[in-house]
Amino acid sequence: MIYRLLALNIDGTLLQTSGRLHRSTKEAIDYVQQKGIFVTLVTSRSFPSAKKVARALKIKSPLITHQGAYISNTDKNPIFVKRLNEEITYDTVRFLEGLPCQIRLVHEQFSLANKHKLYNNLLVKTVFTSGDPMFYSQQFVPSLSEYLHDHRVTPPKIEVYFENKRDLEDAKKALEAMFTEINCIKLDDLRLDIVPEGVSKLNGLIFLGNQLGFKLKEMVYIGDGLDDIPLIEAAGLGVSMWNAPYEVKRASDWVTRSENEHGVAYMVKEHFRKQQPIEFLRKMKIIKK
Repeated sequence: MIYRLLALNIDGTLLQTSGRLHRSTKEAIDYVQQKGIFVTLVTSRSFPSAKKVARALKIKSPLITHQGAYISNTDKNPIFVKRLNEEITYDTVRFLEGLPCQIRLVHEQFSLANKHKLYNNLLVKTVFTSGDPMFYSQQFVPSLSEYLHDHRVTPPKIEVYFENKRDLEDAKKALEAMFTEINCIKLDDLRLDIVPEGVSKLNGLIFLGNQLGFKLKEMVYIGDGLDDIPLIEAAGLGVSMWNAPYEVKRASDWVTRSENEHGVAYMVKEHFRKQQPIEFLRKMKIIKK
């Protein structure tokens, strides 16, 4: 099979646990792009945060961000955007404020969160990964519902960080029963993303593939989270990181090394060195375009 597109998750996949990109990863992405492979990022992160990673990797293609709700390669004129409407956003926030959790409205230009104190240190670290504060405003308010009463906000995504697993499961079940206009995506035992109905990483990748003329079977996807499972299962080659949960590994065709062992670089070099450059395949009329 000839693969035309490589899609990558960011956290736990591209980035090491330190939050940094290793040189070998940068070299691998450069290597595969020189072969004519289209590279994109598929992430739950905000667009500004994903754009920062893309810039470091010299990726100039459209990025699938906000769990697939916002697809763009520039700060303006996205090729796809779907938002939670004002009423759904307000009602969802009102419901969640009854639980011990931090709620973040993640817009492509800013994030807005309540001041709930997180006692899980790992959770605190996760919250502050949504972009450079110089270019992406991160505001905290005492009450989100009171703020929304006076200010109209229609975010592509709401992130919710819970203190305990049971609250997440109860909230997910209740929200799915209350609203047909949203999709609740569980990232782990304490993190829930709320996006408009029909939005997902997989649907975002399908949309971008249609724009480029690529089929899912021509794509490689590398990820590590529960929300990556549908993409790993649907892609022509689905790859999981060694640090991924068992459910993710079980869904994959290939398991590479962990993020701290440069798993993306290892997989890319192992697989794509066997594939001829796209331009050569085109000249040989093995592929049409």
